[in-house]
Amino acid sequence: MSGRADAASVPKTDTESEVVLSCRDLSVEFRMDRGTSRVLNGLDIDIERNEIIGVVGESGSGKSMFASALLDAVVEPGVTSGEITYRPSEGEPVDVLDLSDDRLRQLRWEEISMVFQGALSSFNPTLKLRGHFVETLEAHDYDVEAGLERTRELLSDLYLDPDRVLDSYPHELSGGMKQRALIALSLVLEPEVLVMDEPTAALDLLMQRSIVSLLSDLRDKYDLTMVFITHDLPLVTKLADRIGVLYAFELAEVGSTEEILSDPKHPYTRALLNSTPDIDSPLEEMRPIEGAAPDPVNVPSGCPYHERCPMATEDCATIKPDMEAASATHDVACHHWERVDDEIDLTTEVDR
Repeated sequence: MSGRADAASVPKTDTESEVVLSCRDLSVEFRMDRGTSRVLNGLDIDIERNEIIGVVGESGSGKSMFASALLDAVVEPGVTSGEITYRPSEGEPVDVLDLSDDRLRQLRWEEISMVFQGALSSFNPTLKLRGHFVETLEAHDYDVEAGLERTRELLSDLYLDPDRVLDSYPHELSGGMKQRALIALSLVLEPEVLVMDEPTAALDLLMQRSIVSLLSDLRDKYDLTMVFITHDLPLVTKLADRIGVLYAFELAEVGSTEEILSDPKHPYTRALLNSTPDIDSPLEEMRPIEGAAPDPVNVPSGCPYHERCPMATEDCATIKPDMEAASATHDVACHHWERVDDEIDLTTEVDR
């Protein structure tokens, strides 16, 4: 293999289920004067129908690029390559990166919808919330009356007063109300997959936890698949069935949430957990990750983490690690993952 998992080695959830989104060798490049910047590098992953998968990593690890790439929404001059296959509940598989502009517009919102980072300012301030829903329904030739009925149900599910919200301008709603209204808007066309890029970043802790709880309920009621992208590892553990850890634009580790929390096998994942704030642990046990993430124009050879890794050897600097199965539901890209338990302690405990 070329350092990535093949289809057989991509971890599955505990119960085998069908794949709704499949990525193979997914990459994103930007060509600049100082060189080619690869901000996503050869991701292979299967996303199961009705699961919630969390994608975590430091700032600049490629999380938002992954979100945009899933909808073929990377802005120019970015170039997305590889394969993304969407398998709807009915009909033939769809090659997302080979769609016409019209078909791609239909796919976004109707089949795969997204809540973008910084979405709290995405509403038109001169338009009441009702207008945003009506515009979306009309743009996709949906029955507006039926769509507004679904809107009311979604808003109620998100503990919002439909009449108040629909008759309000964006500035008349709190940040938490706007974020929940945006989630309702992203679901009004009944998509199968919801991609969320840092959907709670601008909210206080209490509202973050509240929205995470609501998302779990929405998944169950509407049979949704969710991709939840965040830098906040403790937050996503309350929601996700599986977690993928991104480092330097590649997947370092993918596994069930329980395994990632209790028995992470990649040194970076352990460092990420050990740097997580914990009010119950002494301050001296906090271990910030030393060094800095690589420049996308100059990612080191071999394992991209080797320059920061306490376990790195000469092989790590020269040979890119393959993704290996640590268990039936847990894959890791590290030459020395079998020794990590002995060499890097977990000092911070993250509860689900």
